[in-house]
Amino acid sequence: MANSISIASSHTSCEQCPIRGLPTFRDFSPEELSFVLRFRQGEHSADPGMAIIVEGENNPRLYTVLTGWGFRYKILEDGRRQILNYVLPGDMIGLQGNLMTEMQHSVEALTPMTLCLFERERLATLYREHPSLAYDITWIAAREESILDEHLLSIGRRSARERAAYLLAFLDLRARTSGIAKLGRPVTLPLTQQHVADTLGLSLVHTNKTLRKLSKLGLIRWLDRGCEVLDMEGLYQMAGWRPPAESRRPFI
Repeated sequence: MANSISIASSHTSCEQCPIRGLPTFRDFSPEELSFVLRFRQGEHSADPGMAIIVEGENNPRLYTVLTGWGFRYKILEDGRRQILNYVLPGDMIGLQGNLMTEMQHSVEALTPMTLCLFERERLATLYREHPSLAYDITWIAAREESILDEHLLSIGRRSARERAAYLLAFLDLRARTSGIAKLGRPVTLPLTQQHVADTLGLSLVHTNKTLRKLSKLGLIRWLDRGCEVLDMEGLYQMAGWRPPAESRRPFI
């Protein structure tokens, strides 16, 4: 795993940010946009396998994902990895570092990514002068907590087949609402079976058998590197889960 990200050769202006045009995200007011333009330091890129933040390190930066997929994880001393969640366009990375002296997890790029970079030291100014944006960050943190609640329920109480159905339905939906998937077109979830195993807390052998069962039922199609969801409703029913209704979500 590489341990750094690089400065992108080009920058996307906030006025032309692709996230702002998506119907699932709320836009900034003129005053908010003016502050975000000053708050933003630049744009960075990360190749697959690169570390964006590393557990145990102090990180002076905050990031918002502009394009691509990443994942957040922790590793035990013996090398076993637990993937906690996935990050997609609109998600904020590194907020925890503003509250803790060290990062308590790592984030790695799963695909090529671009990230907006923000000055962590100016976060206090955001809270003091822009309460609407401060509320947005609180909303983002609360949403992450609710997602982790559902992941914990899945690992603790769902069967292997139910866990896999939930995860793939959840990620397919997130890809569509974050703008990665084009309307009416299938999306390839860029996962290996090892990623799925490390997310579900299953062995690789058990994960392989579980995904084959879902494939035989016509719910998914497993590719060389990734997965296509063929029957979202079927995955919902198998997992016993439906996504909660959400209003337009904020981002910074």
